[in-house]
Amino acid sequence: MKTVQGILHLQYFYDVGTEIDLDRLKLPPPTPPSPIRFESPPREESLPPITLPSGDSVSAHLLYLSYGVVCLEFHLPFAGPWDALVALAAQWVGSDVADSAADETLHARLAHLAPAIKNPSEKPLREDYTIVELHQALDGHRLPLSAADLLAHHGPSIAQIVRGERLPLSAGEQAEVLASSMSYMPGDLLVVGYAAALVYDQEPHGALPVLQLLAYANTQLLEYRFYDELLAPVLADVSHRLTARNRFWNHWRGGREAAKLSAVQLEVMELTEKTDNAIKFLSDMFYSRAYKLASTRIGVPDYRRLVEAKLHVAGELYKFMTDRSHQTSAFVLELIVVIILIIDLTVLFTRH
Repeated sequence: MKTVQGILHLQYFYDVGTEIDLDRLKLPPPTPPSPIRFESPPREESLPPITLPSGDSVSAHLLYLSYGVVCLEFHLPFAGPWDALVALAAQWVGSDVADSAADETLHARLAHLAPAIKNPSEKPLREDYTIVELHQALDGHRLPLSAADLLAHHGPSIAQIVRGERLPLSAGEQAEVLASSMSYMPGDLLVVGYAAALVYDQEPHGALPVLQLLAYANTQLLEYRFYDELLAPVLADVSHRLTARNRFWNHWRGGREAAKLSAVQLEVMELTEKTDNAIKFLSDMFYSRAYKLASTRIGVPDYRRLVEAKLHVAGELYKFMTDRSHQTSAFVLELIVVIILIIDLTVLFTRH
């Protein structure tokens, strides 16, 4: 019987604050080599086994990143035929069964991490992702399958796994899913989707760098989502001010709000620069291309464009409000000068 073996990773990413002081955690950095060069290497913490609401007992670990993101991973080993793996992926990809367990686990850890978190979030924003990591895939003769064989003989099943569907997909949808695949050597394969990915590598621990890349792309998506939600009330506030009654103090307040927007804009520019220079953090061109593929499929560029569009609109509106504030200030100063002149003339003529 054709069998597959590996681990299903349930990943949860949380934006817990603007920054995490990793040195205060007193945890070691991950031991496996990473193709991503962080200015401050992330820290890793293993957790005791956790029982999910489904009854599954899973191993878990936390990854802390300096830019305020915590990644929680649940690991479910699997082994069996392809149809069992398809059913397993359909059970977990896009599922909310483990969400409550993930939130409770994070909440319990945040109580101990509070001193290390700068500007903690009241309600951390969450992003989830599923990775099916194949350690072994055998053919009918119990021989390892190459990446080309996987796509040729199990392409429909791989498409179902990445989409999390129980029923076979149409030929067009299968082609769309498998178009996001890439391979460096005959024994490895990466297929990336929006909510899940399949990673295959015959070498022990060979998939680790790709897993790290997928996690990094998801943290970028989470950061852009954070700024997207941050800018939404800003635009609503601008709209309210523009439609509010035309009062002097409203005009002056607009200048202060523009300064706040400028600070947010600088933060987003810094994040954008990190994303643009992501390939500079990678030590291999294959990993650079893998990161570009992952970030595109996961939706990082889409959210980036959305955030930049909102920043542009908010900036233009606040520029208008600031100009109006300056005009109001100039009018008030001119009015004061006129009043002073009238008083001086009145005093002068009164004396004469």
